Amino acid sequence: MRPQPLARIASGLAAAVALCGVLALQSCRSSPAQVDRPPGYPIGFIQRGVASWYGPGFHGNKTANGEQYNMYQLTAAHRTLPLGSIAVVRSLTSGRQVTVRINDRGPFVKGRVLDLSLAGAKAIGMTGKGTDEVELRVIGYVPKAGGMGVLRVQIGSFADPRNARALLAQVGPEFPDGLIREVDLPEGPRYRVQVGHFRTESEAQAASARLDRKLNVESFVVRDDG
Repeated sequence: MRPQPLARIASGLAAAVALCGVLALQSCRSSPAQVDRPPGYPIGFIQRGVASWYGPGFHGNKTANGEQYNMYQLTAAHRTLPLGSIAVVRSLTSGRQVTVRINDRGPFVKGRVLDLSLAGAKAIGMTGKGTDEVELRVIGYVPKAGGMGVLRVQIGSFADPRNARALLAQVGPEFPDGLIREVDLPEGPRYRVQVGHFRTESEAQAASARLDRKLNVESFVVRDDG
């Protein structure tokens, strides 16, 4: 086989490099970077997962937006959607759906994405079994004064405030902006330790996973409405 002239080799290399550049550009265009929220967030937000419901033990308690919880109204609790979001919740088992307003925070149970009021749960037929696979789609939003808050990671919830202060002190060097939120639950007051100040869900989830490993806890990403 005769050796190729250097000029021809150089020309071939340049063409290959140009082709790789075109392919890389096309790949970038066909695989846009993942974003935390759709345009116009929260309208357009879609999520699938397990929903539960809460009722008598919480009836009359203050919700995250300052209202009294009324289990006979069509409302729901979500950990990160802005308060005032209006969502259509559809059961993936029965196909029944209901429109609810997000006015509270929860559920604080791993593997669940939504806590419906008793009325909301009855509307899709899930009160008997307690939980259901659902799809929620945000179709409206009535913002509260001050807009939506930042995202934080809740790393603990305690009946004894001393335990909450001890955990907050433990993570203080890394999260000097950490705080303790006192909430009234049917079983008595609870003191929730929340840390961080995140703008995107992906940043908050990454911090949550790291804190779970470091502290051996089950943390939750929550939106700070304070």
